[in-house]
This record gives sequence, structure tokens and C-alpha cells, in this order.
Amino acid sequence: PLCSNNNPYASFGATLARDEEQNLWSTPHDVTHTEADDDRVLYNMIVVRNQLDKDSEEWQKLNYDIYTLRQTRKEVRSRWKHILEDLGFQKEADSLLSVTKLSIISDSQNMGKARDILLKLSEETNIFPTSWELSERYLFVVDRLIALDAADEFFKMASVVYPKKPNGERVDDSQKAPQC
Repeated sequence: PLCSNNNPYASFGATLARDEEQNLWSTPHDVTHTEADDDRVLYNMIVVRNQLDKDSEEWQKLNYDIYTLRQTRKEVRSRWKHILEDLGFQKEADSLLSVTKLSIISDSQNMGKARDILLKLSEETNIFPTSWELSERYLFVVDRLIALDAADEFFKMASVVYPKKPNGERVDDSQKAPQC
């Protein structure tokens, strides 16, 4: 009975592994993130890696790049969540950061302001790593902050918690002064 095709649990482990590979943002069973350009880049890396022999050097390099990109995304999300919680959005932080293909911009007039704030965050703070390309995902988050009238406070907090050095270099986490 364990080897028959009638066993509903036979492919359970394989299904979970497949779901995890499709999971671009490390949220279980969430395949809604393959819409943005940066999501497609990661998805394409996963597809190419899965076509390679696991013992090959190319597979190992791609696997490392995929892991590094996912860790960077987690770090950036964690920074945003930290600031949102410091601003008093402890219960709402996860929902404010949740962006799927069903997410919409609340007001099209805010789009320009949201882009400006996101660019300013990228240029004047250390909230994004130096190699980070601005993600459309955070445009939606900034739009939500504008709707909540909290975008300026978010930028101010990000400037304090994740400042850049005066000469334009970024301050790493070990060099920052402790924050309240």
C-alpha cells in the first residue's frame, strides 16, 4: 500500500520541497511574488539552478547566490519592520510589509511622492544594502505609509537608525550607536 499510487501522502514531501523552491520571499506556500522584476530574477535563478547537476560548480554558485539574495531580502524586511515597530505599528508591521500581486496603490497621486521617498531612503540611509536595486515591493509600503501620514516619520527614523557616513559610505550595523 505504501508504494501504490493510491497513497495520498506519497508525494507530500516532494510537494513541500517544490513549494519551498517557489517561495521567493520565504513565506510558506506563497507564490504570489513572481510578478515584480526582482522576483523574476530570483525565480529564473532557481529554475536555472534546478536544471544543473547538484555536484557541479555552477549549481553551487547559483545556490549560494540564491541564498545570499534571500538573506539580503530578509535583512531589508527586518530593517523596515524594526522601524515600523519603533513608530508604533507593532501589530500592523507585518501587514504593512505584505505585498502580493493583488496589492494596489491607494492613491495614484501618491505615486510620485512614494517614489521620491523611496529614492531618498536609498540615497540617504543604510536601510538598503549598497548593491540593492530598489524593489517595487517597497513602493507599495511607502504608499501605505503616505496614506497613514507616517512616511516622513519613517524617513526620519530610518535616517537615525540606519544613517550613512558623511562621505557617502554606509554605516554597518556594528558601527551604529545604540538606539532607543
